[in-house]
Amino acid sequence: MPEPAEHPAYPVGLRLSGRRVVVLGGGQVAQRRLPALVAAGALVTLVSPSATPSVEAMADAGEITWLRRRYEDGDIGDAWYALVATSDPEANERASAEAERTKTWCVRSDDAEAATAWTPATGRSEGVTVAVLTGRDPRRSAAVRDAVVEGLRDGTLAAPHRRTREPFVALVGGGPGDPDLITVRGRRLLAEADVVIADRLGPRDLLDELPPHVEVIDAAKIPYGRFMAQEAINNALVEHAKAGRSVVRLKGGDPYVFGRGMEEAQALAEAGIPCTVVPGISSSISVPSAAGIPVTHRGVAHEFTVVSGHVAPDDPRSLVDWAALARLTGTLVVLMGVDKIGAIAAALVAHGRSPETRVALVQEGTTAAQRRVDATLGTVAEAVRAHEVRPPAVIVIGDVVGVGTPARG
Repeated sequence: MPEPAEHPAYPVGLRLSGRRVVVLGGGQVAQRRLPALVAAGALVTLVSPSATPSVEAMADAGEITWLRRRYEDGDIGDAWYALVATSDPEANERASAEAERTKTWCVRSDDAEAATAWTPATGRSEGVTVAVLTGRDPRRSAAVRDAVVEGLRDGTLAAPHRRTREPFVALVGGGPGDPDLITVRGRRLLAEADVVIADRLGPRDLLDELPPHVEVIDAAKIPYGRFMAQEAINNALVEHAKAGRSVVRLKGGDPYVFGRGMEEAQALAEAGIPCTVVPGISSSISVPSAAGIPVTHRGVAHEFTVVSGHVAPDDPRSLVDWAALARLTGTLVVLMGVDKIGAIAAALVAHGRSPETRVALVQEGTTAAQRRVDATLGTVAEAVRAHEVRPPAVIVIGDVVGVGTPARG
């Protein structure tokens, strides 16, 4: 019989691998629940005359067995677990009664009080399954679940395994600057680190959240100011890793987009130290987006090119074919090019790009200090001086700069 309302549910984890599970109804409830049952290794039989396209695809792929008919007495008999979720109340009642007779734990999507089991709000993080039941308030269950899972993922909720796990080295892309834009995995690894080697352009606010024992090494590369040579950064990664510490190299943007991440990975590999690379949100896309600029737009730009502007077009060290870039009709995104933008603009115009081509400079993108300066290729050098634009700034060149904004003289 259903348990009295005043009694709490008894939580338990079902080991369904290789065991038969019956699902009645192929609608939205089944679509939500089936993936977890399949992942648990259950032998799922779906009984339903119809199904959503996603559920049908699971049957076509052989993940479940689909009996394309309505429920019949005996369908649940040898099942270990049943999910009743049809749109036919009478069929649901008969199936529930059969589950009671055969002592099969049964979830009812239409009547929780008549069920012998409830489905908790579940989430997973690093091998931990979180399941939350709050009686008859599924919204609260989901909210509590989300809070716990997020805490485990970003490290704000300490888990015992952090004290016993093996040391690691991770090259983490911190995103464009806003601390909320680091990936979940990146934030979790940061919370588990013993040593953090941080760039100036990384999400600096996250450093304040680190426990007092964490050593933070400043690897800032400030243009024309103090800097930590790349070799010194590589050596620091290797030395701390060999000392058995968990090390995070926190970088701005993505480690492999003008971030020298591969150089650091190679240095670690040469020392016999494996590392994990955690991609980050690149400023080349996210900063224009934060300023209201799409790097592509239907009918305006079908491609975008990201280029480093840290050396001028006439510098013999430059590997960029500026003449080819000038012939492109799409969007050009320039990183690290504030002090060279005058020479870059002149080169693009000299190779055929119109001096009226629109340009936007977005300084400190995604942060509270973000600001946008608009110009053209013909006026951008003066605009940088007049508005005192300083790094870090992302430069967007092309017609997409005008999408959604009024034309400027």
